[in-house]
Amino acid sequence: MNGILCPQCESKLDQGKLTKADVDASIKLVQLSQKIPQLEKFTLGACRESHGSYVLYLNSSDIMTIRQSRELYRILQNEFPGKLWLVQEGADYKKLIEDLFFPIKILAINQVWAPGGIQKTKVVVSGRKTPRFPIDVEKVIAVAKDLRKIELVVEFERK
Repeated sequence: MNGILCPQCESKLDQGKLTKADVDASIKLVQLSQKIPQLEKFTLGACRESHGSYVLYLNSSDIMTIRQSRELYRILQNEFPGKLWLVQEGADYKKLIEDLFFPIKILAINQVWAPGGIQKTKVVVSGRKTPRFPIDVEKVIAVAKDLRKIELVVEFERK
């Protein structure tokens, strides 16, 4: 509440169990909860910084609350210097990919083997790539690789 870590959290930060992004996100959420009481009920599992973006690991109910309110998402987004993604805590790789591509509908997620024995994950998304496409696909690819070492290949339903 006061922006100072307790000795236990300070120890976890020193040991690398917590990251600076975890601490910063926690402080921002606590400060926002003073203005937005529904944030007090949120449980932040972790926060990871990746390529100038921030990925918050939250409970699925917390994510649904944020996604149902554009205003709440906008307020949270304004607290972080880069793009903000909401990912379900403990999600498997398919759920992680779905969360990173939200609100885009994913038609298929398949594992494919590329020459040289390299495993890649092929994602087929609905629609077609246009300049107005709502997410930066290249950034999603970079974040997925950084967070979980997932090599994504993204294809669009329509060319």
